[in-house]
Formats: sequence, structure tokens, C-alpha cells
Amino acid sequence: MDIRQLTHLDALARSGSFTLAAKRLNMAQPALSQSIKRLEHSLGVTLVNRGMGRLSLTAEGLVLHQHATLIIKQLQQAQAQIRAMANLSSGEVRIAVPGMLGSFYLPSRLMAFRHQHPELKLSLFEGGTRDALRMLQQEEVDIAIITAQDLNSELDSRLLLREQMVVALGQEHPLAGLERIRLDDFLEHELVMFKTGYFHREWILSQAKSLGKTPNIAFETNLINLIKQVVSQGFAITSVLEMAIGPKDDILAKPFEPPVFLDLHVAWKKQRPISLADRAFVDFLMQNR
Repeated sequence: MDIRQLTHLDALARSGSFTLAAKRLNMAQPALSQSIKRLEHSLGVTLVNRGMGRLSLTAEGLVLHQHATLIIKQLQQAQAQIRAMANLSSGEVRIAVPGMLGSFYLPSRLMAFRHQHPELKLSLFEGGTRDALRMLQQEEVDIAIITAQDLNSELDSRLLLREQMVVALGQEHPLAGLERIRLDDFLEHELVMFKTGYFHREWILSQAKSLGKTPNIAFETNLINLIKQVVSQGFAITSVLEMAIGPKDDILAKPFEPPVFLDLHVAWKKQRPISLADRAFVDFLMQNR
């Protein structure tokens, strides 16, 4: 039993005769008759009452026709949806991003992409880089922006951007007069840090360990605006991507000595090909870096 045979049965039930059904299907009547006979043989039942006058379906034929109607409708819906997705008039982009990119890098690009493809749904999940990687691995999202350190052989990726990591500190902080700040000096002061799961925290902890130091983490929060308030009021300093410090922030952004850069990639699983909608979004990001 295949979809073609079910389509033949449906046409026969709606037309009431082999002649009209064959015409409706644009096929020869003998071919239609043989198709129905093969279907009956495969199921071991009679599906059509072939008496004089308008033919009718048997009890078994009626039951099969009910299923056939649903299957044909679902197939038509699937075909329509796939065609819509192929034309980018339907579909969803599910992407996990680090918090700073979600706040400072992506908003304008998301709106521009939405303007180009108003029928596509955008689902954005913010968190730490480890959260983004976990969601990608567990297929809770289809694409994610992760650090170069998180790439592996199971992922395909494109380099999205390279951004400098800077020290964020208040105007009156003791380190404010320096052009560049050594990590040793940075670790001597109270810090406000993202919670576990963020690359910035892991990087600072690993660097401190290599220097034999214990960071003085005075505040922990994943709210970037709260971090900036703590820094601007002089309670602590932190390290963020340079993009997070704007001209209206009462905060200084000083590069490390030596400079530290973070490579961020758009990634997806190799064994789970991304949809045309996802591909369109990745291509858009690559063209608007």
C-alpha cells in the first residue's frame, strides 16, 4: 500500500465510478482498476462493491478511505509547508547567544533580518557561552554563537567576529590612569563577575590560577546593566567585551597588557543539517558582521 493507491481509492470514492475517477486522475481506466485490485490483494479484503450502477465502498473500503483522507491531507500540508520553507515564507530560526552579544551586537541585525524575512520566526536564547553550547548539543536550538575554544569535530562553524576583552572600571578607580592594564594588577582589585557558565569568568579564573592568585570576587550577577552600575559607582571592576561599553556609559574601557581577543563563531551540528531559514540567517550575519 502506497500513497498513490490511496489517492486512487479517494478519487474512486469521490467520483462513484472508475471512468470518472480515471478522468479525474488523468490516467487510463484499466490502470486504475488494476491499482485498486492490487491494493485489495495486498490487504486481503474487498474495498469496492462493483455492482450495477454507481459503485460504492465496502465497510473495509470506508474505513480505509477515512485513513486515506487524513493521510492525503497531511501530505498536502507537509508539501505546502516545505515549499513555504524553501521560499523562506515560513520557518523558525532558533539561536542561542552569549548575553553580551544578545544585548549589544545582535538587536540591530535581528531587526534587519526580520525586515528582509517578515514571515520567519526568530527565537533567541541568551545565557553564557556554556549554556549556548549545551543547548546546541542537546538540540534545543539549531545554531549557537560560541567561543573558538568550544568548537569540536562534531560542529560546523563560521567565524562571526573577533572582539577585544577590556577592563571596565570607574572614572576614579586607581587603575584609571593607566593606558593598559596587566592581569596581575587587575586581579589585585575587587571584581564583579558573571556567574559560572560564562567564558569571561572561566578565563579570568584560569588566568588567576596560572599566576597563583585567587580573584577577589565581590559581586556575582549575569545582569550586564547591574554589572555596569557596580563598575561606574566604583565598587568593583570587571572584564567585558569592548562592545559592551558605550559612549553614554560612565565607564572606562582599558585593554589588557598584552591584549586579549575573543573569537566567536556561529556553529551548528554537522549531523543535523540546518534549515534554509537557519542558513539564510547565518549568511545574513556573515554579510553584516
